Amino acid sequence: MNRISLAFDTSNYTTSVAWFDGERGENAGRLLDVPEGALGLRQSEALFSHVKRLPEVTQMLGLKRDSGIAAVGAASKPREGEDSYMPCFLAGLSQASSLAAALDLPLCSFSHQQGHIAAAAWSAGRIDLLGTKHLAWHISGGTTELLLVKPHDKGISCTGIGGTTDLAAGQLIDRAGGHLGLRFPAGRELDELSRKSTREDFFAPKVNGLTFSLSGVENKVQEYYFDTKSKENTACYALRSVISAIDRATKNAREQYGDLPILFSGGVASNRLLRSMVKGVYPEPRYASDNAIGIAVLTYRQVFG
Repeated sequence: MNRISLAFDTSNYTTSVAWFDGERGENAGRLLDVPEGALGLRQSEALFSHVKRLPEVTQMLGLKRDSGIAAVGAASKPREGEDSYMPCFLAGLSQASSLAAALDLPLCSFSHQQGHIAAAAWSAGRIDLLGTKHLAWHISGGTTELLLVKPHDKGISCTGIGGTTDLAAGQLIDRAGGHLGLRFPAGRELDELSRKSTREDFFAPKVNGLTFSLSGVENKVQEYYFDTKSKENTACYALRSVISAIDRATKNAREQYGDLPILFSGGVASNRLLRSMVKGVYPEPRYASDNAIGIAVLTYRQVFG
């Protein structure tokens, strides 16, 4: 490696560090420990866990003194905008700031959402999307948002144009998993369960243009499980219900914005059913979930063009 950017992302549930050299990159990450039966962590718990995990995760990259670190980046907040804030991101930003100051290197900060978009584009072999206008979904445990993405100052600018008006898709998936006795986060296990089902029934949430509500789906999933007693069929029912709303909003977006590429990002973008049912550009599954590689990509582009 001749010249690399090093980046940190300490989201609500994943500690991650990555490097990028303009073409290749590597990400190291670990999920935070969530007690069995719990549906998340308080911000104070997440921040403390990140501080403890960062040295271990950074060492996983195997970087040496002569690795060529020439710029440092960090995810500093959930989204663009002055009012976007979450304490857990302070862990990675503090680490990045200290390293940049000690080595006299450029420091760049981006939103967690911008990092997701960049990671998805790069891992899908479509890094060119970062230089052109496109649509993007950010679908995760805390966000289900349809974005209009435009190039901006060597980076990207994301504007929300649609998505859920209440529960995030990942949040609903985790709750459905909780009803089925799955561990948090439940996305991967729910996906595996759904593969054992041949049913195609679902509940269709109300979609209004590019927005939709998922608040009624949870009760429908509970009722479905009570009636069928099948974890496999219930998992499939829950996923198909969420995907039906995303699919209709995506079709409406294509009608409204024309033939723009649609990129999918966020942990839910690794779901098998979603990828088979809704047409779009998808990342490698390992780069759909929270990671720092997108921040490393944006940092490299910002500093070195």
